Amino acid sequence: MADKLYEQVADELITRIEGAYYNVGQKLPSIRDLSKEYGVSISTVQEAYRLLEERGFTEIRPKSGHFVKARNTQLVQPNIRSLPQKPVEISAWHDIMAMLEADDTGDILNLGWAVPDLDSPTLKPLTKELADINRRQGMRNYAYDSFRGNVKLRRQIARLGVDAGLQLHPDKILITNGCQEALSCSLRAVTQPGDVVAVDSPFYFGAVQIIEACGLKAIEIPSHKDTGISLEAMELALSQWPVKALVLTPTCNNPLGYSIPEKDRPRIVEICNKHDVVLIEDDIYGDLSFQYPRPRSLKSFDTEDRVILCSSFSKTVAPGLRVGWVIPGRYQEQILHIRYISSISISTLPQLAMAEFIAQGAYERHLRRMRSNYQRGRDILIELIQRYFPEGTRMTYPQGGFVIWVELPGDIDTMELNRRARAQGISFAPGQVFTTTDKYRNQMRLNYNKCPSEEVEDAIRILGKLIREMIGANAESTDAQT
Repeated sequence: MADKLYEQVADELITRIEGAYYNVGQKLPSIRDLSKEYGVSISTVQEAYRLLEERGFTEIRPKSGHFVKARNTQLVQPNIRSLPQKPVEISAWHDIMAMLEADDTGDILNLGWAVPDLDSPTLKPLTKELADINRRQGMRNYAYDSFRGNVKLRRQIARLGVDAGLQLHPDKILITNGCQEALSCSLRAVTQPGDVVAVDSPFYFGAVQIIEACGLKAIEIPSHKDTGISLEAMELALSQWPVKALVLTPTCNNPLGYSIPEKDRPRIVEICNKHDVVLIEDDIYGDLSFQYPRPRSLKSFDTEDRVILCSSFSKTVAPGLRVGWVIPGRYQEQILHIRYISSISISTLPQLAMAEFIAQGAYERHLRRMRSNYQRGRDILIELIQRYFPEGTRMTYPQGGFVIWVELPGDIDTMELNRRARAQGISFAPGQVFTTTDKYRNQMRLNYNKCPSEEVEDAIRILGKLIREMIGANAESTDAQT
């Protein structure tokens, strides 16, 4: 959905196309028929069709009408590699620290950080609310609030949960300093050092560091680019090893971008129940799904109150707010205690501002715009990668959010590529930081939140040139050895 009426019509048609309601080569309804179906003007439908054509979903055939276009997807297929099915200790901090320190400068165009668009005009009501509350309440904004989190905000989060299939009481929600603290408190509450935690692979490098800091071992379970974690591999791992918790990002996964099909979601919860495994759901990208309505959370299928849901406004609004939350289920007392030890209380001002932002309907308007913009950005970045990267490059087709996973041909080491790219003022997230193993060395995560942009196109062109140079150098080295 989107702010303008023609964008709403276009988004609905895109949802139908991506859901195979309309297939490639199929003729779409006439402008007049759609005008009657949606109760909008002919000019509105004409604008919607123009937008679909611009985004590459449709094509016009003279004297015939609008048809679903065959999208170039032969490159959008990263290989799914088998992973060692045994727990391993994690030691990835030095790679991540090197990436963090190298990117800590304003001179780098960072295509790797999962940061939302902070320049959207739909955020103006939030900035106004922050200023108004600060002016009205002064230093009272800097006193301790409820150690569970501001009750007004918890009520609004409970309302938002309905879209994810949840029926929540505000007292069942704890506010945290972002989703990172929610994940950390959850893992610390249900594990002890030396325990085994299962994760979908590749997985968010912030979670990698939480597992390492808690002294846990991780077992990576392979994920399919479209459907997510392998249920067969998951069942096998939970049967063979004493797994205490499973950490998943099932909706708009980071970094692959998939959303697990709804038919598989109850089965995931059932498998965890069967093996007495705590399921920790990272739903931070859930509200950015291009699917409408958004997919139901795993927590909505919870029958034993053992699913812990973690989320925040860091990806939908702004990471600097540091407003997250956890729905702890049966582990509420343990998580509340750890959260209290960790931070005692959460900053009051951003909680109050977000509560008003949601209550006024501004959050939903912002989401509609972001989903539309990110969907367009995804398609533009895919086209740029296909244009500038060498043949054999593969990538995912994200179903929401604003990051994409790219696999490069040959033996390209993306850590080395990132080092060379920084010299050109560009940075990305190398695949190696998304795993506990030596996998994904030729893969990378890119952010499309700034597309379309000449700056981003120049960066992709430069990256493509660097990749080709590395491929050429590798080929020369191989020839010299033979």
